[in-house]
Amino acid sequence: MRILVVCGAGASSTFVAQRLRRAAAAAGLDWETAAGMETSVAGSAHDLVLVGPHLAERLAAIRDQASAPVAVLPDDVFADLDGSRTLVFARSILAADGETPKGTS
Repeated sequence: MRILVVCGAGASSTFVAQRLRRAAAAAGLDWETAAGMETSVAGSAHDLVLVGPHLAERLAAIRDQASAPVAVLPDDVFADLDGSRTLVFARSILAADGETPKGTS
């Protein structure tokens, strides 16, 4: 599973992506996470794009560029210090889209 976390400049998304990767690994999932900006979405080969809450108004434009499900992260995502809530959120988006997260049993 390849997940792109998008924010305005790529800085805050780096922390979210790292925490999500650690939480996924702790759950036994072989997920790759990356941080990027909105310009990283077009042509990317990701299975899921998570958008920082401060870019919620850009959701439609980001969805137009993506070839994967796109969702806005909860407002309190930056307070999720171990990534566990972000992992639950990502899995729920994938489940709603009919995806089976790779690396699960």
